[in-house]
Formats: sequence, C-alpha cells, structure tokens
Amino acid sequence: MSRENRTYWPRLFGPGDPPKSVFDKTNGLSLIIWSVAHFSSTASARLHSIFFPGENLQSLETFSSGVSMENDAIVKGDKLILRGLKFHGYHGVKPEERKLGQKFLVDVDAWLDLQPAGKSDCLSDTVSYTDIYRIVKEVVEGPAHNLLESVAQLIASTTFTKHPQISAVRVVVGKPHVAVPGSVDYLGVEILRYRSVDASN
Repeated sequence: MSRENRTYWPRLFGPGDPPKSVFDKTNGLSLIIWSVAHFSSTASARLHSIFFPGENLQSLETFSSGVSMENDAIVKGDKLILRGLKFHGYHGVKPEERKLGQKFLVDVDAWLDLQPAGKSDCLSDTVSYTDIYRIVKEVVEGPAHNLLESVAQLIASTTFTKHPQISAVRVVVGKPHVAVPGSVDYLGVEILRYRSVDASN
C-alpha cells in the first residue's frame, strides 16, 4: 500500500474520551485508539486505527464490533429510571458556590435485567430505586467537588460498587441557577459508564 493510499479514521475521538493506548511497531506505525462516543441515551464503543503496510487489523476490527454490539444491547435493555432529583449542594469553583451552595438537578438511568423481578414480584430480585436515590443524595449533599463531571463520576462509580447487578449507568447533573447572559433551564453534564469498561478504572 502506498503512502498516499493509507487508511485514515473518519473521526478520531468520541466526546471527552482520550486515547487509552498507542502502539508503535517496528514494521510500521499503528495507532489504536479506544473511545466511547456518547449519543443521548446510547453509546457505542469504537476502535479507530491508522495503519501502514504490513499491518493486519481484521482481528481488532472484529473485537471493536463485538464490544459495540454488547454495549448497544445494554443501553437498549431494561433499566431503572430516576428523573428530576433535586438536592442542595456546594459544588463549584467559585467562592460563592462553596459558601452559599445551590440547587442541583440529577437524572439517573441504571441498566440491569429486570426480568427476574418481573416474574417473581420480589424486591430482592432487583435494585430498589430508593437505594440509587440515596447514593445521589449522599454524593450531591456530601463533600464539595469543583466539577460536575466529578459529581457525576462519583455517582456512577458508587452505583457500580454497591450494586453489582447494574451493567451500565447514565448520570445527568445540572445547575439551574448559573451566571450566564441569558435564560436557561439548566447547564450541566451527562455521562454514560459501562461496568465492563469503567468499573475497574
């Protein structure tokens, strides 16, 4: 393959996700970039590559496709839904945010298999949404963080730690009262985390 005919990737990164590994091989350069692209309530894990002559990426492409299909199946499956949770917290980088605090809005989706509980009608076969509510409450009303990203991440990681049945979690954290020159409902962040990818990180 000539240098002019190299294959390049159409889009290098998903939003906010840095490359996790870069490999330099003696017979050519191969950059393997692992990212998670967020699209509203769905996400797809993608493997992007650049390769020079002599590289065989078929197995890597197969791996990427398998991970993407698995994660897509998760976010299309059963889930617990918590909407419009409101708590007073002291998160932010401004002194007044740390001193006076403000209201925070939180949404959570937690993916797990709800079929056992649907068949048995037993709470022990599922995760109570009140348990997730308590996690959110403890994080938002707990020690202050500079960034909403950190608040959302702690909610997600604590959910994975306390409830091993949950395979993925989506967290939205918003500030309805922000100093911007215009009218807004809220400004915030949304994250989507998979146990298979993020729980050990």
